[in-house]
Amino acid sequence: MKKIKLSDFFRGWFVGDFEPTLFKSKDIEIAVQAYEKNHIEPEHFHKIATEITIMVKGNAYFNDQLVCEDEGIIIFPGEINIFKAATDCKTLVVKFPSASKDKYLI
Repeated sequence: MKKIKLSDFFRGWFVGDFEPTLFKSKDIEIAVQAYEKNHIEPEHFHKIATEITIMVKGNAYFNDQLVCEDEGIIIFPGEINIFKAATDCKTLVVKFPSASKDKYLI
């Protein structure tokens, strides 16, 4: 057994084809991320990756769609996304494949 801290990983990403990681994989990326109310992630899209986000705690907007606690959203390749935290919130994010250079800002 090994105890870990999410703060030891870049923005909560702990599985994927990057360093540091707990499990190196070109197939998938996994993160747990916390955001303060009104935090905005820049408008972006992925050319090859699909991203699944589950709202573990709180609420956030993905574009103009409110996603509440225990709900999720799937963002497919090529779909533009803007994230804004409506409350303090925590997400579980799964992205596949792991492609660290596949984020394109608008």
